[in-house]
Amino acid sequence: MRKMKEINTYAEFTRSYSIKSRVKLMARNLSVAALSLKYSIDSSTNWIRMIYYHHVFDDERLDFERQLRYLKKYGEFISMDQVYEMVSGKIPIEGRYFCVTFDDGFHNTYSNMMEITSRLQIPVIIYLPTDYIGREPDELDYRLVYERFAPGNTLLLRFLNWDQCREMLNHQISFGAHTTGHPILSTLSRSQLEHELVESKRIIEKELEMPCPHFACPRGEIGRDFDPDITKELAIKSGYQTIVTTVSGITREGDDPYLLKRRHLLAKWGNYQIKYFFGRT
Repeated sequence: MRKMKEINTYAEFTRSYSIKSRVKLMARNLSVAALSLKYSIDSSTNWIRMIYYHHVFDDERLDFERQLRYLKKYGEFISMDQVYEMVSGKIPIEGRYFCVTFDDGFHNTYSNMMEITSRLQIPVIIYLPTDYIGREPDELDYRLVYERFAPGNTLLLRFLNWDQCREMLNHQISFGAHTTGHPILSTLSRSQLEHELVESKRIIEKELEMPCPHFACPRGEIGRDFDPDITKELAIKSGYQTIVTTVSGITREGDDPYLLKRRHLLAKWGNYQIKYFFGRT
């Protein structure tokens, strides 16, 4: 197997896009830009929009900050703990709120994201696959391949270590569990699923010396990537308060905290794309 290349920029991440893929993406972006003209984020209220990213590469820093400043015009950023309080009815959802989440625990959340969200006073939660945290790339037996984004290429993204996670706690950054080894939950037996929930929570609480009440399902499509009934049952038993999915939509008071919806964003996207996705109700 050929040696993996560690990447630090979005340009490297997408370098192998085919011409066909680039043309399709350009056409899609033009369509979204046109459609976004008829939508407005402030056309409705009394909701939470949950956002999830995976990375902020070196060449995405300015765009990431631009996106956050744009969203600040339309609502308040809240923590995952506050989301739980609102959804469960302990705090009313009166206004528009955004919650920023990151999946996978990549190192660039420390090197690029943290300074921006800290300066803007925006709380963030990062969901950690605990088997990979604190492991150097040359120690790992796995290969992290993003066929979805760069077909035919093997790309490596460095993970956080526990010392970095502890430092990040001082910058309005909290941590949730994302299993130990990032398996697709629907492929696991009941006992294996329970192990993933319990062990990832235990490791985070041991390393960070604080509760870990929040969980993110890998991939996160309801019914395809995890069984909502079994996962909810075992999550409650394991002491979790919330589960986030990758199903897009608005969160309102009374929604099931174990089936929370999130919208995926890329830091390179333009404001018109955010307007389009968040302006529709």
